[in-house]
Amino acid sequence: MTGWIDSDTISGMVAGQTVTTQFLDTVRGRPNAVALRWKDGDTWNEWTWADYADQAARVAAGLAALGVGHGDRIVLLMRNIVEFHLVDMAALLLGATPISIYNTSSVEEIEFLMSDCGAVLAVVEDAGYLDKMLEAKASLPALREIVMIEGVAPAGVHALDELLASDPVDLEAAVKIAQPDDLATVIYTSGTTGPPKGVMLDHANIVWTAECLYLAFDNDEVGLRLVSYLPMAHVAERMNSHYLAIRQGFEITACPVSAEIVQYLPQVKPQIFFGVPRIYEKAYALIEALAGADPVAKEQFDAAIDTGWKASEYRARGEEVPADLAEKLRAVDPQLAGIRSLVGLDECVTAVSGAAPLNPEVFRFFRGLGVPLSEIYGLSETSGPMTWTPDRVRINTVGPPVPGVEVKLANDGEVLCRGGNIFRGYLGAPEKTAEAMDGDWFRSGDIGVIDDDGYLRIIDRKKELIITAGGKNISPANLESALKGDRLIGQACVIGDQRPYLVALLVLDPEIAPGWAARNGLGGKSLAGLADDPAVVAEVQRGVDRVNAQVARVEQIKRFKLLGDEWLPDSEELTPTMKLKRRGVLTKYADEIAALYS
Repeated sequence: MTGWIDSDTISGMVAGQTVTTQFLDTVRGRPNAVALRWKDGDTWNEWTWADYADQAARVAAGLAALGVGHGDRIVLLMRNIVEFHLVDMAALLLGATPISIYNTSSVEEIEFLMSDCGAVLAVVEDAGYLDKMLEAKASLPALREIVMIEGVAPAGVHALDELLASDPVDLEAAVKIAQPDDLATVIYTSGTTGPPKGVMLDHANIVWTAECLYLAFDNDEVGLRLVSYLPMAHVAERMNSHYLAIRQGFEITACPVSAEIVQYLPQVKPQIFFGVPRIYEKAYALIEALAGADPVAKEQFDAAIDTGWKASEYRARGEEVPADLAEKLRAVDPQLAGIRSLVGLDECVTAVSGAAPLNPEVFRFFRGLGVPLSEIYGLSETSGPMTWTPDRVRINTVGPPVPGVEVKLANDGEVLCRGGNIFRGYLGAPEKTAEAMDGDWFRSGDIGVIDDDGYLRIIDRKKELIITAGGKNISPANLESALKGDRLIGQACVIGDQRPYLVALLVLDPEIAPGWAARNGLGGKSLAGLADDPAVVAEVQRGVDRVNAQVARVEQIKRFKLLGDEWLPDSEELTPTMKLKRRGVLTKYADEIAALYS
């Protein structure tokens, strides 16, 4: 299927543009509007677009004095702080390529990534990150300089303040240095299917994709509020709160500690919000737990959510809500509005979930709550989005192709894509690039189904489909999503490839399980203690039984092991954006898995 605008049309719309020329356009059009906000203790600070431009131009001059020029690559190792935007733009103003790497990276990972991209300069946030970079530097002959943002820079390291003291480069001239076919960044894959690969995205990729997202959103309003909290090394956050923000003049609030997003949302009240499924799952579980304290109130709340869901389905089809349903919605909306306000999504005009399947029950909940939630699908190699619609959403799908993008299925069901968003290849790996392409079609590695209206449903990763000993193909991701819909289950990994039946490793939700335990006379126990408690195991079994009742016999979970270990982002079990590292889990818990089949 094809989006309603073809790729060539969008290419014509953005011909000759770069991230830097779009930056200048926004600075000219909105010089006094707020561009970046951050919190210092209890105080909120902000920079206008004029401030942003002036400081980026000064940092660019400072980087140039350190020898950074057109075509050079620099690495950014920091959390979601406003200085990220300054340094990234400063590098682009020199025609250089800024590359963000996960701030949780080990010294060995830093060595690999920086060696792979040939970075000549690194910018680190503080002394903690500096220590890692200095340790890695000994094996990185290309790395000439290091800049530190916060704290006193030791000898041989430059302070960001030193760069900011430079006379600014001429912005009008600097924005012309980068060309559309220059690399704007390299996004490293998360490593769930092997060593990270450097996905090369040029300026043409970025401005094309930002334009297609603007067309898909179909909203001319500028200056919308967003919170930046997911790693900037992830293509979704980079596209959303950096590149698209430049295109649309969004107001970005930096949230350096992703775990604090729950506290930031009610203060910022974002109008656009992007989250991975786990963010929505945790909010859903917390609200459900609060509502469940009073059985009568819970019944009323569930009825209100059901009313909101039914009304949202009419709107998603472009139909008018029937008068009787509209009347019911008006009666319950004050209750729903209170919850929306509590979680900080009461002014949200679009909320998006991506990076992994979202549990349908969680999707229904937020749509019923009145949050305009939709699912998006894409990869680093597609500059982010491949399919999405913010309005005409359909449950269990990730939407139709975004404008300009073509999507089709290969004979084996693999999702293929082409358009101006397709990457320029893997850095230094032409053979891997060739494997990922079928002519000008990108092979996603995902198996999908497309309905008659072009809406895509993702089944699972091609390499992760479970083929049982009986020859049945099963999607573990969809089962895992369903299992995590249970209030006590925080993480799940389904196993069964070449096995006679399916089993699962389940992890207690560290925020919900203790509260449930306290209400059931088990307070004071650790997660590990709860995981071994027969009452907790029995309650989890009831959740597993509910999932089993909804699927075919061959897809049912026959046995499970409840784990007391919390799975954290960027660990053996999860990527930084909380996607499952299946190989890591299978290796680490080999004994537990063997016991489930004994």
